Amino acid sequence: MKVGLGLYRHMLTREHYDFARQAGCTHVVVHLVDYFNKGEKNPRSNQPTGAKYEPWGVAGDPEKLWTVAELKNLRHEIENAGLTLAAIENLDPAHWHDILLDGPKRPEQIENVKTIIRHMGEAGIPVLGYNFSLAGVCGRVTTPSGRGHALTVGMDGPADDEPVPNGVVWNMTYDPTVPGGELPAISHEELWRRLQRFLEDVLPVAEQAGVRLAAHPDDPPMPTMRRQPRLVFQPHMYQRLLDSVTSRANTLELCVGTIAEMTEGDVYEAVDRYSRQGKIAYIHLRNVVGKVPHYRETFIDEGDVDMIRILSILHRNRFDGVIVPDHTPQMSCAAPWHAGMAHTLGFILAAKAMLESPLATAATQAELTQRGR
Repeated sequence: MKVGLGLYRHMLTREHYDFARQAGCTHVVVHLVDYFNKGEKNPRSNQPTGAKYEPWGVAGDPEKLWTVAELKNLRHEIENAGLTLAAIENLDPAHWHDILLDGPKRPEQIENVKTIIRHMGEAGIPVLGYNFSLAGVCGRVTTPSGRGHALTVGMDGPADDEPVPNGVVWNMTYDPTVPGGELPAISHEELWRRLQRFLEDVLPVAEQAGVRLAAHPDDPPMPTMRRQPRLVFQPHMYQRLLDSVTSRANTLELCVGTIAEMTEGDVYEAVDRYSRQGKIAYIHLRNVVGKVPHYRETFIDEGDVDMIRILSILHRNRFDGVIVPDHTPQMSCAAPWHAGMAHTLGFILAAKAMLESPLATAATQAELTQRGR
């Protein structure tokens, strides 16, 4: 197991790379999409949140794809700071909105994604995380409901009252000029059909480029959000995604917190199942209390999930990918995001050291193995 940190686009600086190293990370997962662009209710001091029905921000330039030179420079900057660039997380809606919507620009945008994947391969970046979703990460609220009144994110009920407006997809505005109206609802099977077409189109290119695509589950994992269907809102649905197109490049960005929020299944069984298959490219690790549509994110040591058990399962199954704390509550200090991340990383590193220590007694190892079952 490797420990990493996720960095948003405005955090791709030497200061944040040094923070990652100081906190014990060896790897980073970067976000090149600027989720916060012109987002009136989406402060850059936290994870992208928006409001319950407010998009994060405005998507990027549809004509500007990530170049090989840009990606190589980024990788070299990160390596010069003593870190490894493990993955890029998420595609800009500007580059693939009509893939999600099955719109007229789909053929052009499939070529966009193929180009991005080839550029990543040429730049030596091995994983592209993605979330195939129409409504995206929406329907959440931020409240001071964490331990010690920490600001944290969660759900306070379903989010189907307001449909997705035209010009918005994946919780970002890709075209602010379109007339009013709303995105027509589609069926779950139609969304699965669009995903399968996407994978059939791009996975052969990913294999050739040496890049793995890693799918994030739906967050929040509701059957519908804003009247649009979701793909992976129960743990077993990940298997359907893997089985839809057989490819070594078809993998998972497994989010422990999202799976814990799901109303069915077992988070420990899911982590065991997919790590034994060797299908997890990297992991988001966060804790939560509750299930959708009523849950909140917590500090890593206090939620419903036994994180030592999760890490024990990964250790037993010889997971060698990167673990990233995707979200944490905001701590009451001058640097709330940094403090929350440092707290979580310290917990992960301590557990990892315990699991991997050659000084651990046989009895301790047996106890940890049993706990991971």
